Amino acid sequence: MDKKLVMLGMIIGSTLGAYVPVWFGASMFSFSSVLGTFVGGIFGIWLVFKLFSSN
Repeated sequence: MDKKLVMLGMIIGSTLGAYVPVWFGASMFSFSSVLGTFVGGIFGIWLVFKLFSSN
């Protein structure tokens, strides 16, 4: 597993996770965006491991 792929998954997931609450009217600096950043980052890392793991 390449560390660059994991980092890319985390960055893309965090960005999307932070922006989703904005679609529903929340501020970019709200608690829901901070929580979305965390959840999106974890999801992005998980997705990279699922897609690129050598099982």
